[in-house]
Amino acid sequence: MRHFLLPAICACFFLCSSPLSAQSFYFGADLSYVNEMEDCGVVYQENGQPKAPYQIFADHGCNLVRLRLWHTPDWYDSLNGGQRYSDLADVKRSLQKAKAAGMSTLLDFHLSDTWADPSRQLAPAAWLDVVDNLPVLQDSLYHYIYNTLMALDEENLLPEMVQVGNETNRGILLSPEVNNSGWVLDWARNSQLFNTAIQAIRDVESATDTPIRIALHIAGPADATWYFNQFIEHGVTDFDIMGISYYWAWHKPTSIAQTAQIIAGLRGAHPGYDVMIFETAYPWTLDANDNAANIINEVHPDYLPVSPENQEQWLVDLTQAVISSGGKGVIYWEPAWVSSSCYTLWGQGSHQEHATFFDFESNLLNNGGVGFMSYPYLFPTASNELPLQGMLKIFATAGYDSLIVQWDGPTPSGTLTLELFDSGGSNVLAQSILLSEAPSQQYSIPLPQLPEGIYFAVASLEGKTAGRASVWLGRQ
Repeated sequence: MRHFLLPAICACFFLCSSPLSAQSFYFGADLSYVNEMEDCGVVYQENGQPKAPYQIFADHGCNLVRLRLWHTPDWYDSLNGGQRYSDLADVKRSLQKAKAAGMSTLLDFHLSDTWADPSRQLAPAAWLDVVDNLPVLQDSLYHYIYNTLMALDEENLLPEMVQVGNETNRGILLSPEVNNSGWVLDWARNSQLFNTAIQAIRDVESATDTPIRIALHIAGPADATWYFNQFIEHGVTDFDIMGISYYWAWHKPTSIAQTAQIIAGLRGAHPGYDVMIFETAYPWTLDANDNAANIINEVHPDYLPVSPENQEQWLVDLTQAVISSGGKGVIYWEPAWVSSSCYTLWGQGSHQEHATFFDFESNLLNNGGVGFMSYPYLFPTASNELPLQGMLKIFATAGYDSLIVQWDGPTPSGTLTLELFDSGGSNVLAQSILLSEAPSQQYSIPLPQLPEGIYFAVASLEGKTAGRASVWLGRQ
């Protein structure tokens, strides 16, 4: 059973919309743990045969690798022989592998020595002496980002995208006192720090004559609209991508449907920005394979039993919803963080092995989540489109018993053909409308009994596309 959950009237794709194609959509994976896993003895496999992990992902449709960067992760010095990861040297190793496999890259500046997230945004220890001196802190931030990116450029490793901060719901670069004092968000300080970081990236663009797409990142779809509105209202505008974390376990009851609606709303309110899911994950089992407690322990009730197949299904449904609402990509968080003999700060092994794309022997689950990257999604296209005066809208009635075709502007002449496709691309309805017989600027098409789910309507006039929409049909 398909589990698409989009709102009753989804984002419609008009002729004025920018075209979207499979080639411009990002199927991403955060592979920050791969070097550490391999150093800890993990051998990744596909069909029982050892295979380089970056090549595994590239071969299965991954076209974007996300990598985190910590300033000085010296807490690694007491773990597993003292080898550090997610510092600049480690990131260089990862960027080389990603680029060699033909994938684009996204560098995630955590702007901390450790994990940055909605509950923790600690400034690097090296900057604590100046954390309350905003001009000096801005200078440190600017030179850190600029020098890091220029060092990468010297080795032909400059990323295509750069993320300023990670899940920055509380801002960035907080002192321990402010971080531990509860929820605080100082926009006067926050906006200046973000704009400083952005300026450093733009200056790298100029110095290297290389375009870099800049992203901001917020956790939780339900909060995303407010946060991105606040960024823009406080003068943080020179960025390209609105990134959102969406995990069912932590962001429930926000559904896939509501997430799609939020993405469509952001795209409509701020058409100059792309929107992407920067982090998501979903378990293929609730079992554990090591002594490290798993961090995701809840699944959506509509995707039972917990299985590799339902891991893929949840990701496919989320991704189709993102596509249909005008989003630009979906990145899976840590699909290769499998069990190993090494330790984290909290236990031996992985806290995510049950939600990777690999079984407990580090063998790729071909029937699992990796399939979401190569699934045959239905993308709206802009080919062979017919220019109309005004816009054509297609949406379902409240009772899901009819489709409404409506013109915002003069009704064109001729015969309009409306086709309805299910999520698998099968045609379930085709009807021609002689527009001279249509009521004023609107036509109603009765619907047959159809299973609940997402459908895609395409209207054509004399063989040329006149409009399209994704439509959720509920139970009749």
